[in-house]
Amino acid sequence: MSEKKHAESSSSAAPSRHSHAVPAASFPTHNSPRTWFLTSSLSPLAVRLIRQLLIHGDYVVACLPPHEIEHDDRSADFRELVNECKSNRKDREGWKDRIRSIRCDGRIMSQCGAAVAEAKHVFGRIDILLCCTSEAVVGTVEELSTTPVTQNLVRDQFETIFFSQVNFIKAALPMLRAEHTGHIMVLTSIGGHIGTPGMSIYTAATWALEGFCDSLAYEVAPFNIKVTIVQPHKEIQTLTNKIIFSPSLPYYDSENNPAPSVRDMLTNMLNLNPETAIEQSDPDILYRYLKLPSASVDRLVAETVHALTAIGGHENPPARHIVGFEGAEAVKEKLKTVTEELEDFVEASVAVDIFESELKNEARQGKARAAEDNTAMLPSSVAP
Repeated sequence: MSEKKHAESSSSAAPSRHSHAVPAASFPTHNSPRTWFLTSSLSPLAVRLIRQLLIHGDYVVACLPPHEIEHDDRSADFRELVNECKSNRKDREGWKDRIRSIRCDGRIMSQCGAAVAEAKHVFGRIDILLCCTSEAVVGTVEELSTTPVTQNLVRDQFETIFFSQVNFIKAALPMLRAEHTGHIMVLTSIGGHIGTPGMSIYTAATWALEGFCDSLAYEVAPFNIKVTIVQPHKEIQTLTNKIIFSPSLPYYDSENNPAPSVRDMLTNMLNLNPETAIEQSDPDILYRYLKLPSASVDRLVAETVHALTAIGGHENPPARHIVGFEGAEAVKEKLKTVTEELEDFVEASVAVDIFESELKNEARQGKARAAEDNTAMLPSSVAP
């Protein structure tokens, strides 16, 4: 099948400060429709992705977390999509036969296994497993340690971001291995590279999932199973999924702590809508879904949706893909810092080597060259 390109006008991105528009959705060349399995399908991002997949002609298994499907606002976009699929619109013909929604709690392994079995029964196979479940716990390490209830938020964060996705992967692996093909995509964030004050547990769970996938990729490569980690900017996942606020402590108020306050930023966004407004002084744990205008959500998720369609099922996909200019620049800056610190402390790294090796000499020479380069960049008036 020749490569197809489809997009709705609402999914194009608005110009950003780096002045580029997101192109129409694109897909790798393939010979027949693929079957996508989404571990969570109620987020605005997932709904827009599913719509693009159905336009393209693919099949979709959409898992619906029970605790979210009952939330009217959270499930509104998906219910609208279901109505589209059932409509008599000519451009939606056949959609209802190519989507299967399954209530499934990813934290329960037996339900993940049942969902995978149902997907195989209905569509015959799974080509692309997209692990896209997310929620963000907001709170400093100390704030999450104050009571047994806040301590449970740590466990819940790992259950949602790490263990639920691991359960789906474990459930699908025997089928993918038997088919000797498949693509596991994990939607995380640049939080897999960069920590954020006030989101330490979210970051830890993200790093755990990415470390798991890095090892998994080597294990399943002999079975022609590909693994890709897709990293949009952290705001993409945070603003389109549940946000959980632990009670705050005054020591970490922005007036007393110079660290950027993600709590303040998210609170300000939530307080733009009276229905989601919160008080930072509230002593209870607060749960919110951000409400944004549809056009704003389209712009927010467009780059990520495009990346997922362009990479999903690719014959030679990347192990990691960072979405968007800002995310890529932030990760580059972090890696630059890591490299500089490695060079600054190379003597400490090689000092305890038992053997004098070529590698040890190369490390020392690399540090010397770096020092020479830095000296060369200084104006002649200040150079030694």
